[in-house]
Amino acid sequence: MTASGSAPARRRGRPGHDLSTVLAASVAVFNERGYDGTSMEDLSARLGIGKSSIYHHVESKEELLRLALDEALVGLEEVAQQVRDQAGPAVQRLEMLLRRSVTVLVDRLPYVTLLLRVRGNSEVERQALTRRRRLDHLVADLVSEAVGDGALRPDLDPAVVARLLFGTVNSLTEWLKPTSEQTAVKLGDVLCSLVFDGLRRVS
Repeated sequence: MTASGSAPARRRGRPGHDLSTVLAASVAVFNERGYDGTSMEDLSARLGIGKSSIYHHVESKEELLRLALDEALVGLEEVAQQVRDQAGPAVQRLEMLLRRSVTVLVDRLPYVTLLLRVRGNSEVERQALTRRRRLDHLVADLVSEAVGDGALRPDLDPAVVARLLFGTVNSLTEWLKPTSEQTAVKLGDVLCSLVFDGLRRVS
């Protein structure tokens, strides 16, 4: 802390290598080699700079992981908060959650991909998993509420439905490429059509 009590400013790196470019390159390597299989030497080689230049931006490889996971989680948490603040039937809010989560995934594909590969091997990863579980609970709650409203079939376990819903969303990371012509809107339309046609209660 400085004398005034404010946090010290982050050190600036070399021109052309700001924190966002360092982070993006690091995430690409983490996804290719695995976080545990990536060394700072690997990151240095990918960026074409010395390790000391990376340390101008972050204190450690673990900090890079924390920032990367935060990039994915903050986007998903913002969507969750929007849904919580939204009025209307639960089934509509559930569809909104799915569509906007797809948008986050498309916009932040490398970061969400990394998030989905986290297994809790460090404190940073365990904290990320805790945050993910809060999102899972929101989905399950919305499914339960929609079933109670009579909008969705009552014969299906809400917890299982919630996992399958976001398992489907998350599966996009397995084949979607950053250069794909598929838009978040188109993907959301297909996903919601497939999902809700099977889940809606038939009168």
